[in-house]
Amino acid sequence: MIRRRVHISNATLSFLNGEFEVEPAHGEDREEALQKAGIVTYFIVRALKPFKPAVTKSLASLTEDSRRTMDARDGRNNNKEDSEEFRQRLRKELDSKTGGAHLKGHAHWLTLRFKDAKVESAFHNAEEAFSPLSLLGGPLVMICTAPVWRFQPWGPFTWGGIGVVLLFAVVLAGATCLASAVKAMWLRRALALLMTFSLGDFLLLDMFNCVVIEENLPILNATITVSSKCPYPSYYSYFGVLTLVAISMPSYVCYLGKAFLMYGIAGAQCLINIYLLDVRLDWEDYASSPFEPSPVPSKYCLSATLLIVATSLVIVSRYAEKSRRMLYLRGREVVAQRERAADMKRRNGALIYNILPPHVAAYFLSRARHHDDLYSQSYADVGVLFASMPNFADFYSEESINNQGLECLRFLNEVISDFDAILDQTKFKDIIKIKTIGSTYMAASGITESAESEDTARWGHLSTLVEFALELKKALSSINEQSFNHFVLKMGINHGPVTAGVIGARKPHYDIWGNTVNVASRMESTGKVGCIQVTDETRKILEPFGFGFEQRGLVFVKGKGQLLTHYLVSKDGVSLNLDSDLPVEPTYPIIYQ
Repeated sequence: MIRRRVHISNATLSFLNGEFEVEPAHGEDREEALQKAGIVTYFIVRALKPFKPAVTKSLASLTEDSRRTMDARDGRNNNKEDSEEFRQRLRKELDSKTGGAHLKGHAHWLTLRFKDAKVESAFHNAEEAFSPLSLLGGPLVMICTAPVWRFQPWGPFTWGGIGVVLLFAVVLAGATCLASAVKAMWLRRALALLMTFSLGDFLLLDMFNCVVIEENLPILNATITVSSKCPYPSYYSYFGVLTLVAISMPSYVCYLGKAFLMYGIAGAQCLINIYLLDVRLDWEDYASSPFEPSPVPSKYCLSATLLIVATSLVIVSRYAEKSRRMLYLRGREVVAQRERAADMKRRNGALIYNILPPHVAAYFLSRARHHDDLYSQSYADVGVLFASMPNFADFYSEESINNQGLECLRFLNEVISDFDAILDQTKFKDIIKIKTIGSTYMAASGITESAESEDTARWGHLSTLVEFALELKKALSSINEQSFNHFVLKMGINHGPVTAGVIGARKPHYDIWGNTVNVASRMESTGKVGCIQVTDETRKILEPFGFGFEQRGLVFVKGKGQLLTHYLVSKDGVSLNLDSDLPVEPTYPIIYQ
């Protein structure tokens, strides 16, 4: 039976306050580093004072009881405050829904134009595609008034108004056929103004026909019979109401422009009713109720109706435009939020692709994967590399001159970053960085999908892994020249089957396991500074790729016994001179500003 015990140092034991029974572990006898540091180790045998989780529970209960006591003490006051706060929040939310508060800081209160000229321009360009439906109010008004034309006078003014209406109808028909192509704002507004002009022109000119005929009539009295021409002048005011409704329909004309046009037409009709058609309107009042005259003449009632309708339509147009602008702003916010979400998704994807190999990251980002699924994969032909800087431990120091070791870590980050940059080269696409352990860099080849699918030599990726190791050596040499240091690499490579997987839910980590990994680590730890050590089996695989080796001899490897190992010395017959990187003088920390 395997006994699992906690291994602690004498410093840790001093903080336990005698709550645990310990026994000597003699770790300093087994580990040279502990012996050099003067650290004595112990095993924890058992706990003398059992842990009481009820303390935490009672503390939580005390906190809950205190909260309940305070709630009971405050009682109704808290409920009132919460209720009032809820009402205020609800009122604020409803105000924002209406659009007033939403547009307050973005648009002018009178014109409703956005303060930002770019937003205003984008609002007009982003309006819905041109639809002739909003311009159909003009023809609809003409159709609705057509049955009444036969009761009205036909004169030169009427023929001119009909000509303008027909011109508008032709232009509108052409715009309807090309509705998808009509996107220019000026053309939309031109069509809307043409519709307004045609309606107003026809209406006002036809009213003048009635005024001209008025001059040929005798003075009105109870015994005079009126001519059959223009017997119902009040109809023009009703036509004017329909005209005002048609003018208020186009959404791409601002409400102030609509107000100007509607008040202009309504005002012109009011003047004609009061000063030019007053006699005929008075006769129409007399004819409709000869025995009970109206207390207010119809010329004033109709004029007031026109002005009230115009004012109501201006208010409705303002509210409609405010709503459109509010919806546009909210649409921009939705688009901005969607872009931020997409950007965050891209960033998260990039982060996952930086943490995990591409094929593993694609698996975790797929929708088919369940969040509880454990990723693992077995590979038969994998190359494993360990590369460490053995003299970095002497370089690292936590003195004030090194900012408590921060400058040393800054230098190590520069080295590791340069190593990572090498992986961006196309020829090293099949090599995956597994992790860094202190100053040790671990990488593997043969675990990507491209390495498995390519029709190349079975162990071509292992040859690439050796070339990657040589590039690491060149990169470190360049850093040494720039920083006036003399760091070296000690590397070990092995090949064989491994098991890969992702471990952890909070901070997932991709790693590989197996005897191949253990032997590769031993090749690095038992190797020589500045050299690449491999096993005899790995040497046999790499020699056909042009690599030359020098036999080292038998090396004891934990769990494997004595293994015959070799050092890489040449490539394609050219000596690599790996021993030239051996340090000839001690290194000292360099301060980087």
